[in-house]
Amino acid sequence: MLRKDQNRAPLFEALKDYHSRNVIPFDVPGHKHGAGLSELAGYVGKKVLEIDVNSMECLDNISNPIGVIKEAEELAAQAYGATNAFFLVNGTTSGVQAMIMAACRPGEKIILPRNAHKSAIAGMILSGAVPVYIQPEIDVELGIAMGITESSVRQSMESNPDAKAVFVIHPTYYGAVSDLASIIKAAREYEMAVLVDEAHGAHFHFHPQLPTGAMELGADASASSTHKTGGSLTQSSMLLMRDSILDPKYMKTILNLTQTTSASYLLMSSIDIARKQLATRGRDILGRVLEIVRGAKEELNAVDGLYAFGKELIGSPGVFDYDDTKLGINVRKLGLSGYETEKLLRKEYNIQIELADMYNILAITAVGDTRESVGALVQALKSIAKIHRNGKTREITRAMLKNPEIVVSPRDAYYSSKKSVKLEDAIGAVSGESIMVYPPGIPLITPGEMITREIVEHVRLLKAEECMLQGTQDPYVDRILILGR
Repeated sequence: MLRKDQNRAPLFEALKDYHSRNVIPFDVPGHKHGAGLSELAGYVGKKVLEIDVNSMECLDNISNPIGVIKEAEELAAQAYGATNAFFLVNGTTSGVQAMIMAACRPGEKIILPRNAHKSAIAGMILSGAVPVYIQPEIDVELGIAMGITESSVRQSMESNPDAKAVFVIHPTYYGAVSDLASIIKAAREYEMAVLVDEAHGAHFHFHPQLPTGAMELGADASASSTHKTGGSLTQSSMLLMRDSILDPKYMKTILNLTQTTSASYLLMSSIDIARKQLATRGRDILGRVLEIVRGAKEELNAVDGLYAFGKELIGSPGVFDYDDTKLGINVRKLGLSGYETEKLLRKEYNIQIELADMYNILAITAVGDTRESVGALVQALKSIAKIHRNGKTREITRAMLKNPEIVVSPRDAYYSSKKSVKLEDAIGAVSGESIMVYPPGIPLITPGEMITREIVEHVRLLKAEECMLQGTQDPYVDRILILGR
């Protein structure tokens, strides 16, 4: 394919052209260019609602793109070193689900780390795939899961040579990167597809000091959250593919099973513009972000009781490379939990971070961050450290629970008869639903797994920390569905 001009944004250009015509709308959406939603139009601006339009010939259709959406997707594919790109308006979740459905049919195995996002569990429910879990490496001092090793993947492949795919997180939420190139090489020997959750790696391809992107390394497919680190609007993502054992035509039919036929042009055009910006200016923008974040880490690491971790983790178990735009800070030596620190930042300093766990907080930095915004976070953390540094260092508890026993597949559990019981009465039963902390959305228990005392006690601990639990029908996670009548 001939190289395309990455300075173009064909979908956004077509949307602007449509807007300039002042078309009289007798199609959906029913607010008719904002006239029927005046309160929102008055707050966000009329133009935003005037370009909230539906599919028509000049703007193409996401279900079967043959015009400007197709051209925008081709530009995205070239920018990322892929052969195909699909715009997504249901987040990377829809991309992860589609990858698993494309690679695995009911009853077929998929090898994946146990700290995979809940979208991977949903993908197995939809496809009928059977999980073969790998335990990720654990950093005990930080209390977080890292990546997986080539040896652990090979061991799973040797034990399950009939598996159809390997699923890899690239990077983890906290920025740890597995040796994806070696994992891909191993998968080729077993003729397994390599599927990559690249939700936090949309920026990788565009700066030489960042880890190498999944498409460059030869993965078969990756789901990339353009909205997380690439600059597009929330909910907008991409599914990328290379010429491989997966068929892009089949992938399109799978996406059309679950994705809306009324895709938002605001979301899609934001992907188009974000790709253009990354392709043409990404090196400069990301270079500035790296400089700001590295400076912040150096400043925070000079503060007694704080540890902002980074590339020094490379070489430790499960960390082949590291995304240095991630600003993870361990606060254990202040005597605070990450959850407590998150609340202090939000309530006392008007700063919202991405997530917290028992010992750490994580600030996502990306294309929109500035020295001023990052500087405000640094000063707030210095202030918190000054107040709390004489606290008792928090004891280390188990960072990652043992993999629960899989009794039935996620799909079979999902469709089985269930009953609701108190959480403490569920020990020894098979779970009919998930429990997870969100963010990051990694399940403690999934449908089909045995509920243990350890899991119940861990949930109690998390509830005491007032962290955000979800996945159960009961919004307070006092009860859980188990298999049975």
